[in-house]
Amino acid sequence: MEGRRIAVTGIGVVSPCGIGKDAFWNGLLGPAPEGEHRVFDFEPEQWFANPKEARRTDRFAQFALAAATMALDDSGDPAADPSRAGVIIATGVGGLETIEDQVRVYDGKGPRRVSPFLVPMMMANAGAAGVSMRFGWQGPCETVVTACAASTHGIANAARLIAYGRCDAMLAGGSEAAMTAVGIQGFINMTALSSLGISRPFDAERDGFVISEGAAVLVLEEWERAVARGAHIYGEILGGASNADAHHITAPSPGGAGAIACMELALAEAGVRPSDIGQINAHGTSTPLNDAAEAEAIEKVFGLPGPPVTSTKGITGHALGAAGALEAAAVLLSMERKLIPPTAGFAKAGPEVHLDIVHGEPRPWEPAPALSNSFGFGGHNGCLVLGPA
Repeated sequence: MEGRRIAVTGIGVVSPCGIGKDAFWNGLLGPAPEGEHRVFDFEPEQWFANPKEARRTDRFAQFALAAATMALDDSGDPAADPSRAGVIIATGVGGLETIEDQVRVYDGKGPRRVSPFLVPMMMANAGAAGVSMRFGWQGPCETVVTACAASTHGIANAARLIAYGRCDAMLAGGSEAAMTAVGIQGFINMTALSSLGISRPFDAERDGFVISEGAAVLVLEEWERAVARGAHIYGEILGGASNADAHHITAPSPGGAGAIACMELALAEAGVRPSDIGQINAHGTSTPLNDAAEAEAIEKVFGLPGPPVTSTKGITGHALGAAGALEAAAVLLSMERKLIPPTAGFAKAGPEVHLDIVHGEPRPWEPAPALSNSFGFGGHNGCLVLGPA
């Protein structure tokens, strides 16, 4: 990525396997959760001034604020000029819970009972807006909505604002809370979800993804500023890429053509070769078509056996627009702790999968540049290259 270097100095996570970076990491190394992959122990009131403020905020925006607060606490004060400090919080769906609740109110109690907070609660930019207002960051405040690639795109876009000199610090990530009755049923009816409720990325018996929720936010800073203030640096944003399959609203392009191009673009922007990559955190949703296309794409770009590949969705499930941010956090923690989390649910590779899938136990590694993939409905592709500190 040309221009100024970008350090990651803070990580905040809300996930089904743990709230906070340490609980999240421990969860990634443990057994897969059973049943629904919700964030059951999240208490929104602790992140707001009062219960009323929490009630007037959709769950996805509550997650975003909690993750951003944790990330800033972890980072310490970046001490940036507020006009040069920005926020990009991505989402795939936004305030679906609020929409469903208020449709029921409209049908059951009449139009005059619809909440005046419906619009500010349901809008997809509510997460970014709430974070910006809470911390007084007055730079660019934006929302990326590109399905399951959204937060990978958001982090790359935030990094470029620093690289190009527009901002000195950014809060970047994604949040999602779309586990509503109608939302889940929609995925069931399109046969996207696992019939057994088990996420098995790249496995021969995979039969769909497990929907989840959560958020992750990173503090990005201009490298020299981070070093000067003595910040702990988890890693560096080296590059990223975005493109489109232009093929089908849900299915990946044949042979993973779009994913191939996106990975190659990301490597080029990062200035690294395929042989430099020491780990791939795959999109790895556990759906038959996606995993097959991604495996073929990785094989074509990196050869065989290629770098170690993991999919943390075996633990976290698929948090849609928040998935890329959760996985970027996982990669950064993997660098710090010199372990690659295993792919939970993987036992035997499907016949089209020839990759070096990390499974069973965490794998020690010497941190090196790593690739994080996100591929979304609509043909949206996003890749992020992260480097160790």
